[in-house]
Amino acid sequence: MKRQIIVWILLLLGNGSRLAFGELRAGAARVEITPAASAHLPIWGYDDPPPRSEGVHDPLHVRALVFDDGKQRAAIVSCEVLLIPNLLWQDAARRISTEAGIPGDHLMLVAVHNHAGPVLETKSDDKTVMTPYAQTVVNGIVEAVLRASEKLKPARVGFGAGKADLNVNRRARMAGGGYWIGVNPEGPSDKTVGVVKVEDLSGHAIAVVINYAVHCVMLGYMNREISADLAGATSNFVEHQLGDPVVALWTSGAAGDQNPTQLNLVSSDFDAVAAYGMYLGEEVVRIAQNVRSREPRHVQGMQRAVSCPGQQVAPGNLPRDKYEFRDADPVPVRLSLLMIGNTVLAGVSGEPFTRVWQQLKTQAPFSHLLMLTHCNGTSGYLPDAAAYEQVSYEIATSHVKRGCAETSVVDGLLAMMDEY
Repeated sequence: MKRQIIVWILLLLGNGSRLAFGELRAGAARVEITPAASAHLPIWGYDDPPPRSEGVHDPLHVRALVFDDGKQRAAIVSCEVLLIPNLLWQDAARRISTEAGIPGDHLMLVAVHNHAGPVLETKSDDKTVMTPYAQTVVNGIVEAVLRASEKLKPARVGFGAGKADLNVNRRARMAGGGYWIGVNPEGPSDKTVGVVKVEDLSGHAIAVVINYAVHCVMLGYMNREISADLAGATSNFVEHQLGDPVVALWTSGAAGDQNPTQLNLVSSDFDAVAAYGMYLGEEVVRIAQNVRSREPRHVQGMQRAVSCPGQQVAPGNLPRDKYEFRDADPVPVRLSLLMIGNTVLAGVSGEPFTRVWQQLKTQAPFSHLLMLTHCNGTSGYLPDAAAYEQVSYEIATSHVKRGCAETSVVDGLLAMMDEY
């Protein structure tokens, strides 16, 4: 009988790294994934074929935050890359499950969507394959998760929100009457800065999750230097202000129709990037310092793949006066939920528009809610139904038909929340 009790205790404790169920622990880590300046890798984000980099302005990182409630583990991983290709997601999720013991449905792997990072996938014999640099990213992801897992300690979690007027709707009416990328101050735009703060039981910060709806495109298409852009500037500022070893993970909100209020298309204005990072970072620090943290007792994760009817614009120059859309293959969209106590992170593999987030926020049964986009794969732009009335760049390049964002994404996430 005594032997059975000992075995039962060992099963509960696993390898000794886990606590009894209902006592949350957290750990965070940062790993650099900057390519060598001499590599001159193609920069992903604007031109086809992509130009090659001409140097490194600031380093690129992977940042990981791991939770453990004694029964299961979960991870949020922020990567300073343009997006999470599906091949990269599959490889990283498999390795994290095998090497870190975190199942894929408890992983939220997000891209900050900086357009000044190296290409992650290419074509070979008409097949999509990962680039050699993509393997560097996968290795960094796994290393960051493993390092964060080694730093687990009892933790509290707090949720807070503020405002920063750094983004603007970019679907603007042009002089000729059509719509394209520009500045539309009258369009929908959410200025909310969301923050999840994780601290140890003595009140020292372990990590903060930053959430803001904006494309990280301050450097513009003429930039040729590797950079994490606004996301990196903000994370670096917050980490400097809160002090080592705090890890600040950038996550993008519903930024499909949002650009920075300032961007330089002609030259690289790194001073403006630093200024915006400081402005946004100061608001993040203010929120974090005023958050009231609690001790959540559980972590839950869930993922679901939904399918959107596909469309494709007829070939031709963009923009143009008239557009013809044709049926195309269905588009898979991966939805993710991660609940840490009463804080809920909703992940979407594409780029939803502002109104999609606003609809989810209004209907969701949780008040401590953030939408993490470019999460666990890539699905392209996910516009709200009303946006299809004005064909802009995002509509012309979206692969999903009108209505998908509401019926598949919003309704899908709400149905998942109902299962909690």
